[in-house]
Amino acid sequence: MNKIAIMGAMEEEIAPLLEYFSDINVVQYANNKYYEAKFGELNVVIAYSKIGKVFSTLTASTMIQKFGCDTLLFSGVAGGINPKLKIGDLIVANQLSQHDLDITAFGHPHGYVPGGNVYVNTDKKLKEIALDVAKENNITIIEGIIATGDQFVCDETRKAFIEKTFNADALEMEGASVAVVCDALQVPCLILRAISDTADMDAGFNFDAFLETSAKNSAEFLIKIIKKLQK
Repeated sequence: MNKIAIMGAMEEEIAPLLEYFSDINVVQYANNKYYEAKFGELNVVIAYSKIGKVFSTLTASTMIQKFGCDTLLFSGVAGGINPKLKIGDLIVANQLSQHDLDITAFGHPHGYVPGGNVYVNTDKKLKEIALDVAKENNITIIEGIIATGDQFVCDETRKAFIEKTFNADALEMEGASVAVVCDALQVPCLILRAISDTADMDAGFNFDAFLETSAKNSAEFLIKIIKKLQK
């Protein structure tokens, strides 16, 4: 492990992460900012991708191919659809899918295109480290399926469809595309999310109110994982 990429989708998601670093070198590239720093002996590159699958694909690819990152950790927020998940809870993805990918007209299942898969897996070792950190710190976390799409889901009918079709526990807008990039380029990745809202609630009511707290929860947990990676 030579260099770790740390990603979020929004500035609010990486702001609490940047507070843990000093002597940051900011690189402007491809209409974005990449923050280079060190955490102990580890080299890290931090960036927020902007929202959605296209921007997160671009950012993940850039961090791996331009900056030479060989491990990728994603920290951010998600909407919970598993009734066990409450605001502020953590979920680590063991699989991710694209809920808005639809060529069912050609006889394929939702989330599938030829040459791809409905689900993409994350790195088992990184996931086990995350679960160990949770246990050591008495933090509740679940592992499950996260569904990704280019829409903020706050409709009960749409939520029910995604839950049934993909057996999803949470919803967000970047994780699966990042995982596809990492899988293709053989870079271990971890997708960690803190629940900022539930998908059947009014989006404006909860998201703005809980984004900062949830992002902080996710970032604090991610820093604990990085500390463990140093050992």
